[in-house]
Formats: sequence, structure tokens, C-alpha cells
Amino acid sequence: MAIPPPSKMAGSNPAANTRRMRRIISEDPEWSLTIVPRLTELCLQHIVSNFENNPILTQLLPDQQRRVLDRLSTNLPLKVVANLITDESYWRRRCNQRWAVGHVEKYGNNWKRMFFERHLEELLKLFIPGTTDPNVILDLVPLCQDYVIRLRVDQFLPPVKLEQPIQEMDQSDSASENELDELNMDHYQLGDLVAGLRRLEELDLVFGMKDCGMNFEWNLFLFTNRDCQSLAATIKACHTLKIFRLTRSKVDDEKARILIRSLLDHPALLELDLSHNNIGDRGVRAAAKLINHSQLKILNLANNKIRALGAQALAHALSYNTTLLSLNLRLNCIEDEGGQALAHALQNNSTLTNLHLGGNELSEPTATLFSQVLSVNTTLTCINLSCNHIGLDGGKQLLEGMSDNKTLMEFDLRMSEIGQESEYLIGVALNANQEAARLRTLQPTCCHVTVSHIINNAAG
Repeated sequence: MAIPPPSKMAGSNPAANTRRMRRIISEDPEWSLTIVPRLTELCLQHIVSNFENNPILTQLLPDQQRRVLDRLSTNLPLKVVANLITDESYWRRRCNQRWAVGHVEKYGNNWKRMFFERHLEELLKLFIPGTTDPNVILDLVPLCQDYVIRLRVDQFLPPVKLEQPIQEMDQSDSASENELDELNMDHYQLGDLVAGLRRLEELDLVFGMKDCGMNFEWNLFLFTNRDCQSLAATIKACHTLKIFRLTRSKVDDEKARILIRSLLDHPALLELDLSHNNIGDRGVRAAAKLINHSQLKILNLANNKIRALGAQALAHALSYNTTLLSLNLRLNCIEDEGGQALAHALQNNSTLTNLHLGGNELSEPTATLFSQVLSVNTTLTCINLSCNHIGLDGGKQLLEGMSDNKTLMEFDLRMSEIGQESEYLIGVALNANQEAARLRTLQPTCCHVTVSHIINNAAG
């Protein structure tokens, strides 16, 4: 028996067909034309949904791992993902969600390193001694110990200040003002943390407080004796440390000596920056000793309280030193007595390449000796004597020294009163040295061209 066509079965009424179609769809609201997912897809969705409680990743095929990683939440606990996930795209998503601005190139183009360094730095900046649980930081060490290479902490919060009872205030009348200021103001001690970071190479610290507003007090910017002792022990034990910076922290002579003593014969230290502190001649004598008892290549003591005696101690060390490449004494007050001592040392030193003596009350006598340095020294490539009182005669003597110099590439003499003619001619001599250096780089091969940056010191 032949089956009639649908139009015949419905009585050839188009409206009836439409009603029937709508009725069938409305009976099953879950119905759709989508193909049922594969079993593997359903399994991957389950893994993603339950990843926190049952993290399955390494057992999957590479393509399956990729699909899981692309769907994982960026809010998963670090204890779950830190030692399991190395995929850079996942850590990139976590970084972009956490911070609006991020320069991954500053972290070796490694997103996971960037995440853990910045995360740890933020925890340290907000840690309040006596209030915050130390385990908040220490529990992170096993998770980040292989990824943190640099720590930059520009704030250390002091403990919450409690009202001192009147009886205690009466009993403390005999205590010194400094002792009262430092009472219970010690900051977070880095020893246990740094000991667990086995790849740490750079430590950049500022003991102070940002955005204190109307609650400003000087003791919020206090680097206490206990802070100093603890930090000295920390950096001494960190044998991987290559760069140590402690700036804007009111470090005085005694604290500088404690810190530097802990760095003597350090196996890896290459750079020390104690700029913008209160270090005087006694502290600098310790730094002078360090120069010849380490592999130090960069020393920055800018904006301290160094005078002639401190500069003379550094000069004596430079006379015998064979490792230091850069010395920055900007914004001190070594005057001509200290400047001349350094000039004498540079006639024998054969390793220093960069010297910054800007803003040190230097004048013509120092320029006279530096003219001799320029004639005999073949390693200095950059000298800064800006913001001094070199004078016209001093400028002429420096110009005379430049006539015999073939290695200096940068010579900053701004605001040193040497006159436009000397400044222009010294700039011409520098350009000649830079061009000669450029031509030397072309001699070995014609395939690689290196263009030196030409500093134009000519008067406007």
C-alpha cells in the first residue's frame, strides 16, 4: 500500500503543517541542532570544572593539555597551579588579569617569573609586623623559589603604633631619643624568605612608607638597628646575590659599615648601590675596603655626605683595584682635595670605565690633574664633571688633555663654567673618538655595522 505524501496526510493545509512543527519543538525545550559532544570533550570539560580538587594535566596528550589550559580559571589557588603549570600563555592570562600594565621584557620575557616576583613584592609591601601572619609569605616560598630572581620592595610598613602607658613613658625618660624612636619599629625580617629563594640575584630595597598622607611621622622612614643587623646576616648568607641596592633609607656610617662588613669576600656580588642615604667618610672607608675584597664592578654612593677623606680612601683603593668598572659619587662634597686624590689614582688604575663626580664642589685644580689623566688613561670611556666650578682655565686644560685621548666617548661638562669654545672643541674631540671606535668595529667584518651614539656637547 502506497504511503501518501505529507501534504496529503495533513490534508493539504499548510497552516496545519506549521502548527505540527511548532508543537513538536515546544514539547522538547532542550532540543537543538547541535551535535552531541564527543566523550573526550565531555571529559575535558569535567577536568576543567574540577581542576582545583583533582588537577589532572600531565596525564593528558599535548593537544588535550592545551585545551584544558586555555579554559582554566585564572583564580585557581597558587598551591594548585604553581608547581604544575609551566605554560606561559596561562601565566600571561593571570598577569593581564592582575595588573593593567606589565613589562614582561623586564622579567626575561618570562610571564611566570613576572607573576611571582610582583605577587611576592606586593605581599612584602603590605606586610605589617605583629599583625600580618608571617606564613602568608613563607607559605609562598616552596611555590616561587625557582622563579624569583629579583625583588624590588620600595616600602616596608612598621608595626601598628600602640599608645604607650603613662607609667612606661615616665620610666623611659632616661632613654635616648633615638632609642625611643626605634622602640617597636622593626620591619619585616627578610632572612627566612631570602634563604628559601635559591635563584635570587637582585635585592632592591627602600625602608620607608609610601602615601602616608596626613599620618606622616619620621619614624615611618626609620631603618632600625635590628633591621640593619638582620639584613646584614641575610645578604651575607645569600651566596647567589649579584646586585644589592638599599636607597633612601637613612643609612648612616655605622649601619653602612655593618652592611658592608657582611659583604666582604662575597662570592657573587657585582653591584652595590647605597645612594641617597646619610653615609659619611667612615662609611666610605668600609666601601673602599670592600672594593678590594670582592668582585665588585659597580659602586654607587651618590647623594650622601662624603667629603675629602672619604674620597681619598676610595682613591687609595682604586690605585690597586683591578675589578671596579663604575664609580658614582654624584652630589657629595669631596672638593678639590678629594678630586685630586681620585685623579692621581686614575693615572694608575686600568679598569675603571665610568666615573661620575657631578655636583662635588670641584674647581680648576681638579681639572688640571684630570687633564693629565686624559693624557695617560686608556680605559675611561665616560666622565661626568657637570655642576662643578671648573672655570675657563680649567676647561682649556681639559681640552688640552683631550688632544691626546683616543678612548673617552662621553664627557659631561654641563654647568661647569668652562665656556662655549672649550665645550665645543671637546665635543669635536669626542666625536672623533666615537667615529674611530665605529670604524674599528667595521674592520673584522663588513656584515655587521655598529653605530655608536654620538653625544653632542657643542654649545647651542
